[in-house]
Amino acid sequence: MFALAIHQTAGVGVGIFLGCLLGFWLHRRSGRPQGYLMRDSIPFTALVAGMLGWVAAAVMTVVVG
Repeated sequence: MFALAIHQTAGVGVGIFLGCLLGFWLHRRSGRPQGYLMRDSIPFTALVAGMLGWVAAAVMTVVVG
């Protein structure tokens, strides 16, 4: 059941990853301070955010139905 929810919500994780990647990259280019990045890495932070969003969407899919 959870495997099916993971499969159904894969687009959510990809969308969050790409959105975070673009947003963090634009934020860094603007010259603002970057105290929020994990390991001072945009791709790593975007990957973790995408994975957390994907799991949260899968859990909500299982709970809500």
